[in-house]
Amino acid sequence: MKKEKLLVGWCETLSLPCLGIDEINAKIDTGARTSCLHAFKVESFYKEETLWVRFWLHPIQHNTEVEVVCEAKVIDERVVRDSGGHEEKRYVIEALMSLGGQTWPIEITLNNRENMAFRMLLGRTAMHHRIQVDPVESFLIPFEENK
Repeated sequence: MKKEKLLVGWCETLSLPCLGIDEINAKIDTGARTSCLHAFKVESFYKEETLWVRFWLHPIQHNTEVEVVCEAKVIDERVVRDSGGHEEKRYVIEALMSLGGQTWPIEITLNNRENMAFRMLLGRTAMHHRIQVDPVESFLIPFEENK
């Protein structure tokens, strides 16, 4: 039996529980292949011979008072082309994302999005076979369903 896809708007509130992010607004970006999370003060380190990153983020748009410190294992380093055509090498991590009562692993690149409207972009690979986007609507999923 085919599982019904979540119907989401062009922006939604989701959570990344394994990173300690209980609530973050994300732009649902069908034009982006990979998801991207706002990160500053990114520090790499080794834990048991495996590359990890520690990074800080401001999960609330237009608010630099609230900071969350996250740590995650690096699964890759990739050259990513942004919407302006600029290429940049970024760390890629894997995190569990919760949205609409469902939780699944997604790949996320880290980049400073301080001057962007959204702290997170949810790309196509994270949506694959799970999400259908209504580009006219926003916040179709009640946040309480993300927990």
